Amino acid sequence: MKIQPFLEHHGIARNPFAEEDAQTDPVFKEHCIDSTYHPTWDKVYGDPHEPASSIVFGEKGSGKTAMRLQLARHLEAFNDQSPARRLFVVHYDDFNPFLDRFRDRLGSRNRRPDKVLQNWKLWDHMDAILTLSITGLVDRILEVRQPTTSVICKIEQSKVDDLDRHQARDLLVLTACYDQATGENFKDRWNRLRKRLKFNTWKSYWQLAAGITTMVAMIALWITIYVNGGFGWLPPWWICLPLVFVGWIPWLVKAWKNFWLARGILSRMRVGIRQTNDLRKVFMQFTPAELASQPLPNKDSTDDRYELLMKLQAILQTLGYPGIVVLVDRVDEPHLINGQAELMKALVWPVLDNKFLKHPGLGIKLMLPVELWRFTEREERDFYQRARLDKQNVIPSFEWTGEALYDVANARVKACAVDGGKTPNLKSLFEPAISEQRLIEAFRNLRVPRRLFKFLYKLLVSHCNAHTDETPVWQVSSSRFESELALSMRDQDAFDRGVGAG
Repeated sequence: MKIQPFLEHHGIARNPFAEEDAQTDPVFKEHCIDSTYHPTWDKVYGDPHEPASSIVFGEKGSGKTAMRLQLARHLEAFNDQSPARRLFVVHYDDFNPFLDRFRDRLGSRNRRPDKVLQNWKLWDHMDAILTLSITGLVDRILEVRQPTTSVICKIEQSKVDDLDRHQARDLLVLTACYDQATGENFKDRWNRLRKRLKFNTWKSYWQLAAGITTMVAMIALWITIYVNGGFGWLPPWWICLPLVFVGWIPWLVKAWKNFWLARGILSRMRVGIRQTNDLRKVFMQFTPAELASQPLPNKDSTDDRYELLMKLQAILQTLGYPGIVVLVDRVDEPHLINGQAELMKALVWPVLDNKFLKHPGLGIKLMLPVELWRFTEREERDFYQRARLDKQNVIPSFEWTGEALYDVANARVKACAVDGGKTPNLKSLFEPAISEQRLIEAFRNLRVPRRLFKFLYKLLVSHCNAHTDETPVWQVSSSRFESELALSMRDQDAFDRGVGAG
């Protein structure tokens, strides 16, 4: 017996439980994302008018990624409804590029994952978030064909014209340090942005003009001296060459300072891909006064990063985005971490800083594995003083009740109903002997949506495989339900003990 006729008999167009990952689940994305919520949704989502941080600890398959996608969808809807209070949303969920660059910067002495992550600090997270934000923002200002999907925002070009010269300078400096787009040459992209912002740089060329003017004048002088027979025993270049060098001194001094400035930034900004000479050439287009006393990521500290973050916030405020929300997820997936709890802790712990999590206008939504909550229970007083978890909207266990899981499964069945047909429900798939209460009790033991979906998928496949097309049976029997549940519980126990594949 094939499963499709079984589903169609109940008015279901496709298998509601075939997908297990929210990122690739069409049922969730097309139907359930706007209607099916975890009971703690309100605490995590909060009030978008005042973005705040939240920390969720949940086991694998509990729906953390689904909640991140729901947060993104609802924040996008909020932006459409509240154009004066929009939120700039950043998906900080792919750590591999940043960790790879970070490891490369450390050199060959610290290649082991634990050694690498011992050096990972809060400012590296801030650099990574600024990188995602600036790259996404510049993509949209320049209206590139395929902007990065790590950022959710819509930039009105008329708002870009509202940026004053100081904000344009700040955005150009941030772009020089943090823009990581690879679709075009860095200098060409930076110059396109400069022209779009109408930021003229002619004042920055006086040192170059002085050098060229001096060189041209000395060539003319040399020709004149040579034509007139020179100074006898004194060669003309003895006079001209030192004067040419003197004319180029202002440009050489500026180039030398900008070289070391670029080198200092790239030695401290450890998650980027910029080259020293490219960054130097961009800094040459600013006057010394425009870079003087400006915060730059050239120190091993968070102070300048906070100032750069505030500059970004001021720019976004003018563009119509007074708040920023960063959605952090999938911290267990980078290949450098590979699901190891100690390495996840090394990556995540720097973020748990009250100053950062409570930064005005910034909301950090952290979706973390439940193993990390167990580490917090063993931390010392200094950790709690720094993190202030009591102020961060913490969900220590992203748990599901049996009733909530039943509602989720039922919602998915209804979402897959045949167009124009009857409205199916989960209970109708089972014999009357299996009561709704029995389903709720079984689902409670499965604990999380992913295990529930695996169980229901295997159960339906097993039922259909046990019958032929000529003698179909349209409801799952109690005996098959209990036997498949026992197998799922055994696999779950093995996984909990760390010997299963998950």
